Amino acid sequence: MSTNENILSIFALGGLNEIGKNMYAIEYADDIVIIDCGNKFPDESLLGIDLIIPDLSYLIENKDRVKALLVTHGHEDHIGGIPFFLKKLNVPVYATRFTLGLIELKLKEHKILRESKLVEINASSKLEFGNISVEFFKVTHSIPDCLGIIFHTPEGNIVHTGDFKFDLTPEKSDERSDIHRMAEIGNEGVLLLLSESTNAERPGLTPSEQMVSDHVEAAFIKAERKIIISTFASNVSRVQQVINAAYKTNRKLALLGRSMVNVVDIAMKRGYLTVPDGMLIDQNEINELPPEKVAILCTGSQGEPLAALARLSTGNFRGVEVLPKDTVILAAGPIPGNEKGITSIVDNFYAIGARVIYGSGSTSGMHVSGHGYQEDLKLMLTLMKPKYFIPIHGELRMLHHHRLLAESVGVEQGNTFIINNGDVVDIENGVPRQTRQIPVGNTYVDGGDVGNVGDFVLRDRKQFAEDGMLIVVLTISKADGKLLSEPETISRGFMDGGFSELRKKVNQLTTKTVNELQAENRNERKVMKRELKKSIQQHIFNQLKKKPMVVPIIIEI
Repeated sequence: MSTNENILSIFALGGLNEIGKNMYAIEYADDIVIIDCGNKFPDESLLGIDLIIPDLSYLIENKDRVKALLVTHGHEDHIGGIPFFLKKLNVPVYATRFTLGLIELKLKEHKILRESKLVEINASSKLEFGNISVEFFKVTHSIPDCLGIIFHTPEGNIVHTGDFKFDLTPEKSDERSDIHRMAEIGNEGVLLLLSESTNAERPGLTPSEQMVSDHVEAAFIKAERKIIISTFASNVSRVQQVINAAYKTNRKLALLGRSMVNVVDIAMKRGYLTVPDGMLIDQNEINELPPEKVAILCTGSQGEPLAALARLSTGNFRGVEVLPKDTVILAAGPIPGNEKGITSIVDNFYAIGARVIYGSGSTSGMHVSGHGYQEDLKLMLTLMKPKYFIPIHGELRMLHHHRLLAESVGVEQGNTFIINNGDVVDIENGVPRQTRQIPVGNTYVDGGDVGNVGDFVLRDRKQFAEDGMLIVVLTISKADGKLLSEPETISRGFMDGGFSELRKKVNQLTTKTVNELQAENRNERKVMKRELKKSIQQHIFNQLKKKPMVVPIIIEI
């Protein structure tokens, strides 16, 4: 990308003006180093799409220059795209011990673990990639083993914070942010800071995990019968709080949901969770114990319809039943867009007669964000003292709010770059400029198909979902192009009542169109299909103001 070897380039393939699929790159001369490779989940408009991952086309074009993938932490929006990345660019992946455990799980599922090179790092690690040397520093987030990254380059030091907050009383003391190291980095000089912006609109400091511990324990003490508590599987601090509360109230704990079972297993084996002997029970043992001696920790806090919590709310989880006076706790804040699913689940539990504790962390006391509020962000900026600043990991309004925060603590106006995915910030002789772009977009994962679902396919799916489909089957003579029998019209997702009358009119219109084309000697299959679609769609729109997908099928005999 660089026009000469003395230019340092920074760009994002994901994570700017969006939440999810984070992926950033540092490039100097012949070396490209990647930071994170996440995914994000589709909204309702992307019918049939399972995941969205970054567009890797630029990296594939320059694959000989891509030296490494550095991973800040183990959340899906930072590691979910790694299996797809490694299938195209098999470079070493550097991550902390816990993060590697989560990555290994994904690579096993994709059957590429054996050929992948995974390298364990920690906050003291030092790496060299040509002209770029790398160091790390510890940050606190809502998952263990999180790192920020310092890139030492010929142009100056570039810092990427990862996702962070400042919590002086985290669940485990060794998860505190290394504020002293951050101050040292700032004193050494930071040319450019890339810092996350998720909570840039929220004033104050992020509440401490200690608040959640107290509320979880109080809820366990108050509960009369069985407890069902749901949170993000990756929030190991929250899991530890549930384990501690269960122990103090003499309850056994069952885990429901594949991701919960997998993450807890990794965290236990790698020493990130402390679980008393005999506490964990199998789901088959839940009904063998008195309800006041049981707690269930499960997935589904974001209203996912197939997750354990949703199935429990509808009575569709085999062998486990929620009964009146059971306590249901949602120990996670709702991600924007998930409110409808969560509300439905809460209503279902109320209909059962359960006691439900839910809502944002500030109202329920059962969750605090892992992302820094405004005062956290200002503290990071104050410690790093960057000359230039790029707010990342946030939607456009969040990036703008973060810019204002940066200016309030000393970053000069005009020294903040608010950019989109694909925009390139080039630094030459210590001066950055943003004048060019690389092509980027979304890559859609549809089952086992990666990158082959485009806008045309999605448009057709949307049309079919909204207006249904008409299939018109006609049999014509191979010799002269004449119809050999009456057309057959089939409706799928279009209409039921009154369809027989419409079918008759569509069949008449089809016959008329075919005869006219045959008389004009324009009976090629491509022309016939085009004209049939045009005439049938126009007729249906004139009559019903609907636009179903019309699919002519021509059988030549």
